[in-house]
Amino acid sequence: MSTVVEEDKKITFPDLDNIYLAAERLRGIAVHTPLQENINLSDRYGATIFLKREDLQVVRSYKIRGAYNKMASLSQESLDKGVVCASAGNHAQGLAYACRKMAVHGTIFMPTTTPNQKVKQVKLFGKEFVEVVLVGDTYDDAYHAAMKFVETHDSIFVHPFDDVQVMEGQGTVGLEIFKDSNFKIDYLLMAIGGGGLASGVSTVFKQLSPKTKLIGVEPLGSPSMKTAIDAGHVVTLDVIDKFVDGAAVKRVGDMTFEICRKNLNRVLLVPEGKVCTTILQLYDEEAIVAEPAGALTIAALDFLKDEIKGKNVVCLVSGGNNDITRTEEIKERSLLYEGLKHYFIVRFPQRSGAMREFLDNVLGPNDDITLFEYSKKTNRERGPALIGIELKAKADFDPLLIRMQEAKIQFEYLNDKPDLFEFLI
Repeated sequence: MSTVVEEDKKITFPDLDNIYLAAERLRGIAVHTPLQENINLSDRYGATIFLKREDLQVVRSYKIRGAYNKMASLSQESLDKGVVCASAGNHAQGLAYACRKMAVHGTIFMPTTTPNQKVKQVKLFGKEFVEVVLVGDTYDDAYHAAMKFVETHDSIFVHPFDDVQVMEGQGTVGLEIFKDSNFKIDYLLMAIGGGGLASGVSTVFKQLSPKTKLIGVEPLGSPSMKTAIDAGHVVTLDVIDKFVDGAAVKRVGDMTFEICRKNLNRVLLVPEGKVCTTILQLYDEEAIVAEPAGALTIAALDFLKDEIKGKNVVCLVSGGNNDITRTEEIKERSLLYEGLKHYFIVRFPQRSGAMREFLDNVLGPNDDITLFEYSKKTNRERGPALIGIELKAKADFDPLLIRMQEAKIQFEYLNDKPDLFEFLI
């Protein structure tokens, strides 16, 4: 991880009066999404759990709020020059919808690796008012192309999070939560990517409900805000896990960092595998389709279960733009996290019946082989096989290892060897 110390900059904090103004601007544009008590989660944690359903927003995430408020704060002269953003996800969709509603031309830069489904959604929300430019392989490539376009066309760049008007637009989520709650909110959980949502919502609650504990939640694989707060200044992470794409950034904003450092009680880190388990539970138990970032706050409840008993807790479900093609990866990550999926390299003797002995003497009655890759090599005494085994219960793992050792099976366990695991699996 590389640390970057920033020069002192004047930080403009979001203003509560401007957040009220943003709410007026967004009337009829953004949906006033419901604040719903969830019985299953409440029973599970012995608390009263409410979900703020921004996954039901018009563009299936809160991002329309910040994008529209930023554009609505611009002069007509500025809007006539067009707006620009770089995004592979929800910010692009929010800006596209805002362009359509305001009849403003928008140019949206997206990496060429962006799934077609997301590109189609941006075009669907923006119609003839947006132009999508696919460039480069990463977000950084798209961002640099967008900034070059801004310089040559004198257009307005709409930042996804490090902009006061964007933060104030996102802060309207907090106004709705406060307005709709006829109870004392003890805990409010918000996902953090760049920090725009947490900055806006925390501004509302620090003034209207100062005793509410404000908890930011980041993916374990991209802890950019927590790392910055711990260091005392903004840092840039060299490597991140991009799975929770709506909340995976290498560097938070200069302004959002200062605001979150001042307003939040703490930042929790949640493993990506736990997020996947939560996505599947929400779908199976609640018929809620949450994207990884949208499930972050609910996944975090397990890490607060002892202190939230008997409390009123609000989890902000930030979005529901989940790509169905990721379902198998979500299941896999969940099984690995829950200790139900295990991978081995097994060196079988090069003789008939070796595999049958493994099935009869090693595999348990509820164990299932989900992957088997083996090629017989006649010039070697032993041949390696790559085997994936799915268990019914986490407790079945140790007995499996004992049976392998008793059968004198030569094996190498891959789950705790990340480099080898990623290469082979």
